[in-house]
Amino acid sequence: MRAAVIIGIIFIVVGVVALAYGGFGYTRRERVVDFGPLEVTREERRIVPIPPVAGAALLAGGVILVVVGARGRGGPTQVG
Repeated sequence: MRAAVIIGIIFIVVGVVALAYGGFGYTRRERVVDFGPLEVTREERRIVPIPPVAGAALLAGGVILVVVGARGRGGPTQVG
């Protein structure tokens, strides 16, 4: 496989996931108090949104890369 086709497939997968989920979330733990044996932590849930336009752009770009990469295979090349 050519590099363009592989990158195109990756873009398609990431674009579909971005459109399906709309973002990703993570939990951040922060130590508030650390006094000898006493330790208090705080968990904070954060969400990073991914705009639908970015997902659609990745999907479209991936399709274009796959099509261009597949066309580039063609027949045998002429030397001379």
